[in-house]
Amino acid sequence: MSKNKKQTSKRVASKASKILSDGRYSKKAKSVAGSALSQTRPSKKK
Repeated sequence: MSKNKKQTSKRVASKASKILSDGRYSKKAKSVAGSALSQTRPSKKK
């Protein structure tokens, strides 16, 4: 099986993060936002 090499952009990840923290969105919207965030590149914190 090949790995999915597509990554969520910083702009989309930022919007997804706002959706997850806002109580006005549906469970479905939050599920999609969570999926988008799971495809982001891990940060390089040292």
